[in-house]
Amino acid sequence: MVSRTPRASSAPAAVRSKTRVLVIEAPYYENVAEELAAGAIAELEAAGASCDRIIVPGALEIPQALAQAIAADLIPGTYAGVIVLGCVIRGETSHYDVVVGQCNHWLYQLAIEHRIPLGNAVLTVDTEAQALARASGGRDGKGGDAARACLSLIALGQTLSEKGA
Repeated sequence: MVSRTPRASSAPAAVRSKTRVLVIEAPYYENVAEELAAGAIAELEAAGASCDRIIVPGALEIPQALAQAIAADLIPGTYAGVIVLGCVIRGETSHYDVVVGQCNHWLYQLAIEHRIPLGNAVLTVDTEAQALARASGGRDGKGGDAARACLSLIALGQTLSEKGA
């Protein structure tokens, strides 16, 4: 068994104040989603960033919501980045593989194509116990990890834009 050492819970210092992030949540497994959201929001608040949250039914709807936000000119623009939260638990059929593959494919396709800083905490696990173990921990859980990833990519974009100016 691999033990997990908590990472330091510090957001990138280079993120500008008033940074707004869009959080897209699929609370299919409500208790897991609550833990992920708590960690992501705590990390954003610690960095001085704010967020707006939208809810979608499941993991397959997350990329569709992101595409709609892009089409509405909210990203990039109103929001400096996106954090996605959800959970897919393996079942008895191959549906798990389809959901996981398509969700991640389209998330990263959109993020790369539109240069969107994306923090991904769509958990892919075998059991709900595994999901809760990964989601729990506040800022040290996977929600906090996703927020740090998003904030780091926002800071990187800001740094690269300044160097190119």
